[in-house]
Amino acid sequence: MVNSKIDNLSEKSEALVNLYKELEKNYEKLPLATKVDDIVPGEGPADAKILFIGEAPGYYETVERRPFVGRSGKFFRKTLTEEAGIQGSEVYISNIVKVRPPENRDPTPEEIVAFKPVLDREIEIINPKLIITLGRFSMAKFLMNVKISQVHGRLHKVRWPVTKITNENLDKGVPESEANDKQVKEERDLFVLPMYHPAAGLRSGKMRESFIADFKKIPKIIEWIENQKETESFKSTVEEYLF
Repeated sequence: MVNSKIDNLSEKSEALVNLYKELEKNYEKLPLATKVDDIVPGEGPADAKILFIGEAPGYYETVERRPFVGRSGKFFRKTLTEEAGIQGSEVYISNIVKVRPPENRDPTPEEIVAFKPVLDREIEIINPKLIITLGRFSMAKFLMNVKISQVHGRLHKVRWPVTKITNENLDKGVPESEANDKQVKEERDLFVLPMYHPAAGLRSGKMRESFIADFKKIPKIIEWIENQKETESFKSTVEEYLF
């Protein structure tokens, strides 16, 4: 059984590059995109511990082809550095929709669905320890039927589908070109931390305070998650040894 999760950093980086090459190759099939340069790819190390997911690119993001570089993006990056002690270069930043909607309107359900396979693949490749959603649209990908005002800054554990590829024929010595792969859907735990979108923090003093307060929690949350992983690893090692 071969897991589609990639562990090697160079392979992860190559997989992300290829993902966006394929997206750009098929841009004409995408909603909103009229040319390749309309696509704003995710940015950051392929082995980042934290994956930030926003809503969609704005004007400045489209010009620079980088996520979160406009006014709200600068506020986001400043808060990340000053309040969480994390550099923007240490995290991976993406959006649920990779092309700017006209006049920065909300993305439609159809647009979100169209870009869903790309974001799902980013999650699969990066395999982050923590996903932080910025705003209600990216939050809804993982947490449905909840209000962001009620759950922001609170850590959630969700079940997430993972695709595995099995090929019994390869084990039997059948040439790879003749073997038939079979996809198997499994699930794993994802830690998701919903937050307000930085644009909301710029519009409201109260939301700004909440936004900053939530960012201050990130280092302790990461530490807690890593401790949980170490405990789980220890338990599985003991079980394997004993049983």
